[in-house]
Amino acid sequence: MSTVPTYFKDFLSSIRLTDNQRSDLITGHKTLRERLEKDSELSKIIIGTFLQGSYRRSTAVKPKNGVRADVDVIVVTSLDSEEYSPQEALDLFVPFLEKHYKDKYRVQGRSIGIELGYVNLDIVPTSAPSESVKKVIASMGVKSDYSVEDFFGLSIATDASLTHSAALNEAYMFFSEASAAPQWKLDPLLIPDREADKWDETHPLEQIRWTQEKNKKCNGHYVNVVKAIKWWKKINMEAVKHPKSYPLEHFIGECCPDNINSVAEGIVAVFETMISNYPVKPFLGDRGVPEHDVLGQLKEEDYDIFYAAVSDATILAREALDDEVLSDSVEKWCQLLGTEFPSPPSNKSSSSHSGFTPRNSKTEGVPSGRFA
Repeated sequence: MSTVPTYFKDFLSSIRLTDNQRSDLITGHKTLRERLEKDSELSKIIIGTFLQGSYRRSTAVKPKNGVRADVDVIVVTSLDSEEYSPQEALDLFVPFLEKHYKDKYRVQGRSIGIELGYVNLDIVPTSAPSESVKKVIASMGVKSDYSVEDFFGLSIATDASLTHSAALNEAYMFFSEASAAPQWKLDPLLIPDREADKWDETHPLEQIRWTQEKNKKCNGHYVNVVKAIKWWKKINMEAVKHPKSYPLEHFIGECCPDNINSVAEGIVAVFETMISNYPVKPFLGDRGVPEHDVLGQLKEEDYDIFYAAVSDATILAREALDDEVLSDSVEKWCQLLGTEFPSPPSNKSSSSHSGFTPRNSKTEGVPSGRFA
């Protein structure tokens, strides 16, 4: 088996958000959250804000073709879903948006999109249905912006003298222990669906918790398997809108086995499980809200297109993993994952069972945290 770990390190570094993109995201979301919490009107109803989406779950890949990076900001409010309609709840944010983001925002079905010159932001207003949830949201563990990869780095730290920030420790402990409470799964947040004129349940914190746990079970490789397959779809299926980022990530999570020892192994396992177990579009219950199908917007004909593409990818990925000739293995990974994957060595006769080979340039280590 040829897992080519050094090649995957370089590949993953090349498809992550760039330092500038991460900096723009941090500037954008911090400015937005500070403005929300200081707003004279909205501050009266805001319990807290926290980050959600692939940025927080460490599964984001860099945008292509000049598209700006994006980040989701969940805004938990004390609004009573029985007293406010979804439209009324979203309308409460309009004066704030007119003041700070005039001509740069649009009210969407379930969120408010803000398009800046350097980043896209999504405000996702929610209602906390119980006092216990309100207390959870107010905790620093939720409000911090530490990622799943940060949590994994902390979980494997062996140096007793190594110190971590109090916020990172609290966030890690929250998602590792506090979320095990029975009340956790009973109290999802409520999100306004303007088009359907109803409040729907959502549990973004459970999505983060589940991803943290899965990544730990996969020896830290899970989030990188997700990034690799997201990139595969981005470069090979640009014309197919669905499954979008999170539905695809969720599907990968359903198919990725625990205890994988490499990204290459995980990619092959995911593709082969998709092909063997899901020949027709499945119902995939959301984390924390199992009655919600995350593939609900995926049409049968689009799933068939996706399945056919995965079928082809499965053959190539398996060949790449099984090929003991290093240059041939790397060449097949290049065919699968595109030009961001490093080129094979020029010596076609070289072979390796370990996946290592002398490189023309130094392989930089993959960052272990801060939304790497």
